[in-house]
Amino acid sequence: MSVVLNPLIAPDPPPPAFVPGPVGTHITIRNLTKYFAGAPLYEDFNLNIPKNKIVSVFGPNGCGKSTLINMIAGLIPIDRGEILFDGKSLSETKIGYVFQNYREALFPWMRTIDNIAYPLKLEGKSKAEVAQRMEELIVSFDVNFDLKRYPYELSGGQQQTASIMRALAPKPEVLFLDEPFSALDFEMTLFIREKLQDVFMQTGTTMLLVSHDLEEAVYLADQILLLTKRPTSVAEILNYDDPRPRTIETLSQPSFIEAKKLSLEIFQREVRK
Repeated sequence: MSVVLNPLIAPDPPPPAFVPGPVGTHITIRNLTKYFAGAPLYEDFNLNIPKNKIVSVFGPNGCGKSTLINMIAGLIPIDRGEILFDGKSLSETKIGYVFQNYREALFPWMRTIDNIAYPLKLEGKSKAEVAQRMEELIVSFDVNFDLKRYPYELSGGQQQTASIMRALAPKPEVLFLDEPFSALDFEMTLFIREKLQDVFMQTGTTMLLVSHDLEEAVYLADQILLLTKRPTSVAEILNYDDPRPRTIETLSQPSFIEAKKLSLEIFQREVRK
């Protein structure tokens, strides 16, 4: 049977050709489009995220910072576009994710140590392999609380520490952090910042961090990704290359002050548009 096409209806245009990122790109985002309630949040959005770097995402309220990393991590579906990790699909890539709300992120019916080991058990690791990885993480994070307790028996900082340990347990290629410090007190924030830097210096894991705190975003980053208001695009990408480990002294360095000042100027420019 033959099909007659309506000459008045134009066929859908072919999707744009995929353009790979430059050498050193880890996550390649091409023509990413996402609509909410019929309005574009992201439309034909393109971005190259470098490998073995910490990238902080910062921008105006409502611009979709968390939505962006959730789409990259596969937690929110995209309407159109392509996201590749070293040329691979998400299903072929090992990722870790640290949620803002640690109280809901951990399984309350599991002991804390079982929560941390859960990704390893999903991978089918042996008891010996799980025990070895647990010991590595305990040493790396200087754990001084009882991991045999249930999450609700721990402080907020201890729960978030466990959440980060769980995300790192399978040695992910990419670690996503969605405002991981927002519910922590200042002392715990300093501790977690230090430990994330330690992990990064030891492993070089690519990290993508969403933060509402500009000082925090700059302090941890190799690149600061500054976004516009909706429909969201890239305002600027700033490089910040002060040596690690960064410490309290870093905050008074001219290079840090300049990076923070420039980031704030770009942010204010976008907010006022």
